[in-house]
Amino acid sequence: MTVRIGAEEEFHVLDVESGRLVPRADVLLDRLDRAGFTRELQQSVVESNSQVHDTLDGLHADLAGARRRLDAAASSAGLAVVAAGTVPLARVTSRDVTEDPRYRRMADDYRRIADEQLICSAQIHVDVPDRDTAVRAMCPVSPWLPPLLALSASSPFWLGSDTGYASWRTMLWQRWPTAGPVGCYESAADYDAAVRELIGSGVISDPGMLYYDVRPSAHQRTLELRICDASPRAETVVLVAGLFRALVRDAVGRLEHGAAPRCDGHHEWLRAATWRAARSGLEGELVDPATRRAAPAPVVLRGMLDRLRPALEASGDWDTVRALLEEALATGSAAHRMRRAAQNGGLLTGIDLMAAETRGGRAASRVFGPRLRRPTVTRSARPARSHVRTPTAPGPTG
Repeated sequence: MTVRIGAEEEFHVLDVESGRLVPRADVLLDRLDRAGFTRELQQSVVESNSQVHDTLDGLHADLAGARRRLDAAASSAGLAVVAAGTVPLARVTSRDVTEDPRYRRMADDYRRIADEQLICSAQIHVDVPDRDTAVRAMCPVSPWLPPLLALSASSPFWLGSDTGYASWRTMLWQRWPTAGPVGCYESAADYDAAVRELIGSGVISDPGMLYYDVRPSAHQRTLELRICDASPRAETVVLVAGLFRALVRDAVGRLEHGAAPRCDGHHEWLRAATWRAARSGLEGELVDPATRRAAPAPVVLRGMLDRLRPALEASGDWDTVRALLEEALATGSAAHRMRRAAQNGGLLTGIDLMAAETRGGRAASRVFGPRLRRPTVTRSARPARSHVRTPTAPGPTG
């Protein structure tokens, strides 16, 4: 059975001279005819929506094509786009919210949280048979989501300083009232009743404001992954998509055969595991979902790969995902690469690298104004020590 996948990616819009975040998303959207692209809460973010695909190769080609279109539109307007959880140089203001009634209400209701929503994520959709299955699958899938966050971690800097985290975006994101691990529900009816109760409380205004790490789509027969940072390398998005499709396929199969483990009702460790992944990325320890104990990130991720091998093979993804995972572990997280570049050459060097990787390159080119003095890195915490090497490697091959 073919289990289709799709992706949504968010991109920061930066000024090409200064490397700073700018509220000019509409300039890009006008040049893109808006086909496949849309606005977000902040005017400094553009969202891209892929087509639905049967294969990881098809998804990769789609994502790469969208990035080329974005880059062409941006470069013709003196702009650049970066796919990362956060970018180092930005300002916080209440004036840059997109002119839309829903967004204006969110800005008024959530104030500083909305003002600081200068973050980007990547979301993956995977086909499920029906909404009941989507809701029931959330519970067995959820323990394995923090390792996917670690793979995507790309946001070590915030407002000019090194946070010490691999994904500071996660720390910002989890301030929303419905962000983080989702509960477990027996049916879509139970889940929908909980959603109505939340809306009735006045804390959120609509189902689109459910920002759980995973959720059933409100409009499609899919389960949606929402825990990940945006990733400068399209290959990272493809890797996460392959693993998430395998997680969903494995969970659905276990549910159909009555073999899915029952939830013990304790999710405290899961929130802690998410924090650990946001802090460490691939360069430290993660919480192993199989043992709920700390283990090096490569051990956790290779164990996850082995566990999911039957589901990966059923989708034809085993060779591609295995190769991409080994590349990711060898190269390190985007947070590690950005931090290393910034320490060697200043913050704009790190931004150069992320912009180059977003375009599809692997080495930093001088994207941003070389005339400017390149800002230095300040630290609010010591970054995790790296345990990775840095070879060059090709993209997905199968």
